[in-house]
Amino acid sequence: MPPSQGSAHPLRLLGVYAALLAVVYALVFFTGDNSPTPKLGIDLQGGTRVTLSPRTPDGSTPSRDSLQKAQEIIENRVNGLGVSGSEVVIDGSNLVITVPGEDGQQARALATTAKMYIRPVLQGVLAASRGTTPQSPQAAEPGSAEEPEQATAPAPAAQPGTPQATPAPQQRVFPAQAPTQPPAEPNLTPTEAAAKEIQEAKATRQSTDPAVQQAAMAALDCGKADPLAGNDDPNLPLVTCSTDGTQVFLLDKSRIDGQEIKDASSGWDQQQSRHEVYLEFKSGGSDAWATLTGEYIGKQVAFVLDSQVVSAPTVESGPQYGGSTRITGTFNAETAKELANTLKYGSLPLSFETSEAETVSATLGLASLKAGLIAGAIGLAVVLLYCLAYYRMLGFITGLSLVASGVAVYGIMVLLGRWIGFTLDLAGIAGLIIGIGMTADSFVVFFERIKDEMREGRSFRSAVPRGWQRARRTILSGNAVSFIAAAVLYNLAVGQVKGFAFTLGLTTILDVVVVFLVTAPLVLLASRTEFWSKPSVNGLGAIQQIARERKAAQAALGKA
Repeated sequence: MPPSQGSAHPLRLLGVYAALLAVVYALVFFTGDNSPTPKLGIDLQGGTRVTLSPRTPDGSTPSRDSLQKAQEIIENRVNGLGVSGSEVVIDGSNLVITVPGEDGQQARALATTAKMYIRPVLQGVLAASRGTTPQSPQAAEPGSAEEPEQATAPAPAAQPGTPQATPAPQQRVFPAQAPTQPPAEPNLTPTEAAAKEIQEAKATRQSTDPAVQQAAMAALDCGKADPLAGNDDPNLPLVTCSTDGTQVFLLDKSRIDGQEIKDASSGWDQQQSRHEVYLEFKSGGSDAWATLTGEYIGKQVAFVLDSQVVSAPTVESGPQYGGSTRITGTFNAETAKELANTLKYGSLPLSFETSEAETVSATLGLASLKAGLIAGAIGLAVVLLYCLAYYRMLGFITGLSLVASGVAVYGIMVLLGRWIGFTLDLAGIAGLIIGIGMTADSFVVFFERIKDEMREGRSFRSAVPRGWQRARRTILSGNAVSFIAAAVLYNLAVGQVKGFAFTLGLTTILDVVVVFLVTAPLVLLASRTEFWSKPSVNGLGAIQQIARERKAAQAALGKA
């Protein structure tokens, strides 16, 4: 039987693994601003907690179903960003999000209501010069979402001599009709006060009266928190700001609901040198988009997220078929990815008001991490001692392979923490230890196949490639079963169990890589050297003695 394919070049295979490790650690040390250590989970390093209080238009208590739906969507957003170890729990009528580390911005981003509507633009002016006549916008590419540098539709002109800076109140359009905020009523609960604020904002900013609309545009302060965030009525016009606060828009009623978004992703436009969010519509949304772009050639349509304009592209030609478009704005790679992830998993059934972020202490702490690592190290040391006593030289190779696997796992943990927000908790550490231990099982299968070949009378040198050819199918089958189990557990589990399944699946894949690129080449190299082939060194003298006795017995039977 010829040697298995690939086993004739062990140094080449070892070189491939060394190159992979070099790439991993080059990324670890030369990319990112963080130290070369994995991110730890909430149970080990603590985290930041943000409480989300629902804001309903009528001030009523949200239903349990709507809270559970919001919890599910936020958890999906967490998983869309990676295994970050975040927790989302229902506390009474509130949701509580806890993320590892001290940065509460991630928790606030996860709580975005993400109600997206596409509305035609009726009028737009610069927020800093609403009393002046805006210039015409620059045209955007067809179907793109490039925001114009200037306002997009003419506003009533100011009187001659009006300064370009922020005008005084008496110089604004319709000053007599500008809405005023009534004093707060002392007996209202926070929920009732929020509901009253939403209704008052709707009365002015979603009025169908042109005079009230112009007054609302003149009085709108883009620097304040928006009470309508996620609570605007899509069947009414809307006066609102752009997300960067530089423009004020008067928008028509919604023509496309964000629920018609089939998929969303982010990317880099090399031609325009900017980050973009790409949207793909469902069939109904695709038809509505084609109709809308056909009606508004040369005009603007606005992408409105949580009652604010993300971007307002000018439709250069239409109708736009194909069911896809793109959004651009003041994005970086992280914010574009967050917006795409938020839109991909749909809008929350409720809008929320977020509390100030508060720091929470670790539930287990670094002492538990140290205890878990010590326990894992002791277990692996016992396994190595047993392999050295039972397999001798092959046990030494087992130790080298496990070290190679552990080095790769550590580097990958660091990179996953930077790229997808992966955090390592005790459950994940348990998955790593179990996975590395299962790697030793693959070595045992290989070594026992070598023994089987030697029992049939073959030398150590010839038994290794033949044993490898028999063992590799068994190793692949066993790891496939383990990976399927980890994948099923990951999809069905919640919380920290997901981290356990993730690390178990990762180490299962690395098991295959290490066995094929490290263990098998090392054993093959050992079989070709005189020193490692000695029975006293490789510990296979007893097997060779059994083979000689069998051969002698067969010879005796043949003579008889």
